Amino acid sequence: MKKLIPSFFGAVVFYTIIPISSVFSVNFCKIAVWLPWVGIVIGILLGLIAEFFTLIGIPSLTKAVLIVSLWILITGGLHLDGVMDTADGLAVQNPEKKLEVMRDSQTGAFGVMAGIVVITLKIASVSEITENLWFNLILVSSWGRWGQLIAIALYLYLREKGKGAFLKENLHLPIDVIISSLFIIPLVITQYFWLNQSFTIITLTLLISITIPLLTGWWFKQQLGGHTGDTYGATVEWSEALILSVLTILDH
Repeated sequence: MKKLIPSFFGAVVFYTIIPISSVFSVNFCKIAVWLPWVGIVIGILLGLIAEFFTLIGIPSLTKAVLIVSLWILITGGLHLDGVMDTADGLAVQNPEKKLEVMRDSQTGAFGVMAGIVVITLKIASVSEITENLWFNLILVSSWGRWGQLIAIALYLYLREKGKGAFLKENLHLPIDVIISSLFIIPLVITQYFWLNQSFTIITLTLLISITIPLLTGWWFKQQLGGHTGDTYGATVEWSEALILSVLTILDH
């Protein structure tokens, strides 16, 4: 327990640009446990920003562009970089060279296209969601990172060294996944008691939020035989974008 709380602050430092390391003691050994909870922190910040933009009357499309831009800023572009590197690697026909291309810091055409698609999906979805946008931002930010946690827990890590290696090494199953997944409770409570959503809507939201990250992480595993730090990031971004896209249907 002495390491668990500092590891939460370590997760915030590792996955965002929020400057808390000078205020709180941080530990990076078990940061994967806190992935969905970091998503909730990011979502709350974005939700507050969205409410402020609505209050001052910023039009929906402009508001969406600003929110997604700040979304990238808060995360330092960490996961979006993974989207682009992963796309470049998957575009290579030679299986042996996929990981080598993903390691290259230069972004190719397929990476740029993938990044544009993810950003466009997010902007379009955020601009279309008119009801409870603040909550949906919290929801997708947390569930997207839950998808990363499951990918870390279930699948082989393909590099001997790398930023993602220590995430898997320090994950203890099943207890860490159980602790991490407790974020679902405050989300459901908010939906039922605060937003007064029906059991049907809550169930549909859960099914969407669970299925998309699971399938996303599984798909990347099928393409490469496992995961890397880049595909962890890609799992987060694609899960967020796809969940948001489906939520636009529930909003209408």
